[in-house]
Formats: sequence, C-alpha cells, structure tokens
Amino acid sequence: MDFTYNEEQRMLADSLRKLVSDAWTLEARRARSERAELDRGAWGMLVDLGVAGLLVPQEQGGFGESPATLLATQFELGRGLVGEPVIPSSVMATVLLSDSSNHQIRDNCLPAMAEGSMICAMAWLEDDQRNATEPADTSAEVSGSGFVVSGAKKLAWGAGQADRIIVSAVLGAEPALFLVPSDAAGLAVRDYPTMDGYRCASVTLDAVQLPAQALVASGANARRALAAAMDYGVAAICAHAAGAIERLVEITIEYLKTRRQFGRPLAEFQVLQHRLADMLIKQEVAISMAYVAARALSETDLAERRRLLSAAKVAVADAGRYVGQSAVQLHGGMGMTRELEVGDYFKRLTFAGYLLGDTDFHLSRMEAETVG
Repeated sequence: MDFTYNEEQRMLADSLRKLVSDAWTLEARRARSERAELDRGAWGMLVDLGVAGLLVPQEQGGFGESPATLLATQFELGRGLVGEPVIPSSVMATVLLSDSSNHQIRDNCLPAMAEGSMICAMAWLEDDQRNATEPADTSAEVSGSGFVVSGAKKLAWGAGQADRIIVSAVLGAEPALFLVPSDAAGLAVRDYPTMDGYRCASVTLDAVQLPAQALVASGANARRALAAAMDYGVAAICAHAAGAIERLVEITIEYLKTRRQFGRPLAEFQVLQHRLADMLIKQEVAISMAYVAARALSETDLAERRRLLSAAKVAVADAGRYVGQSAVQLHGGMGMTRELEVGDYFKRLTFAGYLLGDTDFHLSRMEAETVG
C-alpha cells in the first residue's frame, strides 16, 4: 500500500492542520473538554472538511475513503489533541454499522453520520472486564415483536455526546449488538471527563424496550462487526498518537531553543541534544508503525492483521510514553503546570496506550497469533 499522500489527501491534511491550529488552541480545547455537551460549532467545522463521512460508503452519502486517508486525518487531529468523538463515532461506529446486514439501520444512520447530524458511540465493557469484548451480564430477551435489554456498561467513549449508542448484550447464548436511542426510556448515561481531554460515560439499561429493527447484528456477525470496529479504532489511535508525538517534539525543540541557561540556549547542551535525538527516533518509529497499522486494515489474513495491529499499538504506546516523559522532563518544573500544553500531550499519549487494549494485552495477542 502506497502511503504517499495524493493531491486530495494532501489538501485535506493541510486544511485540517490550519483548522486545528486556529480553532483548537490550548484555551479553546480545554474549555470544550470541560463541558459535557458537544460543541456543535467545533463539530461542524470538522464535518465541513468531510471528517465525519470519510469511512461512510458512497452509497450512504459518504466518501468511502481508504485507510491511508484515515491515517492522514487522524495524524492531523492528533497534532491538535482534538477531543471530539471522531474515533468512537466517525471511525469505530461507522465501520461497525457499515458491516451490518441491517439495511434499515445502515440507510438511516450512515447518511446522518456523514453529514454530522448524528453521533454514535459504542458500549461493550462491563464492570469486571478490562480487555474483553464479549458481553457477560448485559442481557437481551425477545419481547413481543422487539427486545428488552438490561445491564450496565462502563467506559463508553463519547456516549454522553451521542445520539445513538451501540450496546452489546447476550441474546440467547450468543452476543448481539443493539442500536439504542440516547433518549430511550430506561437508559441512563452518566458522562464524565477523562484525564486527557476525552469524555466517557457509564451506561445503565433498565428494561429498555427496543423494536426488532434495533438489532444491528448477532452471533458470528456481531463478533466480526465489533472486531472490525476495534481494528479500525486501534489504527486510528496509532495515527492520532503519532501526530501528537510529532507536535510534542516540535514544542520541546522550540522551548529548548528559547530557554536560556548559563548564557546560552538549552538546545546547545550536548546531553539535551542526545535526548532530543532519542525523541526524534521514537517519533519516526511511531509514524512508521502508524503506517503498519493502516496497512493491516487491508490484510485478509485475520491472524496477520491482528499481529500487525498489536505490534503497531505496542510500539506507538512505547514511543508515546518515552516522548511524553522526556518532554515533561526537558521543560523542567514548567512541564508539570497547566500554563503549558506539554502536560496535555503527555496525558493524551499516556491514555492512548490503554485505549482498546493496553501493552500487556497486545503483547499477549501478538504471541498467540505468532504461535498459532
């Protein structure tokens, strides 16, 4: 796969970089992250550039773009620490719904998601789960011509800002996915901020009544759709983190060129130059592995696809941790304060290491797929 930007991808990346630089300043970004409700103005700016519809198939009003365009987009959003629900809705939920055999849901939701008027989130983790994807205690039962769903989910990324939530539940003895309106009777969503500027929610379903058309997928189809959404989510996180790493390295270099000690800039001290060199090496590793993750999405061999995605996630998490910690250290005491945005990047990169599987999980999966 060729990851050299074509003209359209270059124009999109340039437009996103300018938009993010102008509209996602330190103050604006922090103000948005502290509010539970979505800033529709900021979301609209992303939608106007086509971000919400990149992965929506053309027949549903989107652009049907490739993983290479996903990488270019998330890289720029990562540089600006954009915290709007692009990954949970425009990437993961979009991929999941696109894979559904429920044509009514696809035809109703995907065009609205592409135009930015609908946001979808996913809720699959339960109280005693960490990296699991199979539902355990959330159950669905057939009731008349529809279903009744009860249970609780945690860490639902962007659920407090969503118009629809895709919820996993046990239907019979198999997993199933249901599309639940955010205003459904019996549904409670408790939104809260995370340390890195994102927002998550706890979701409780108390005998929520759903029509038959709310069933997105069940059994093997549900597992496949959820796995595809996770894979795209991992690739998006890798690109997002790589962009954040690049920008944090730039910020650190600018600071060391400006800050003076003993009558000369800190950048002239050899020991700090060595640390910067190591940071740049980690940056290049992260960018390269983000390419690997995007390429993996086109891999037809499921085991190889998982191995490549896990390898990328582990490498990017390691690079993010090193660059984040080094940037804070090189800024000295100032790196620990809210006056600078260094801490914001450090938190985002730290959090990215745990999203959709931490390092231990992905190392274990790499080992299993390699041995298999």
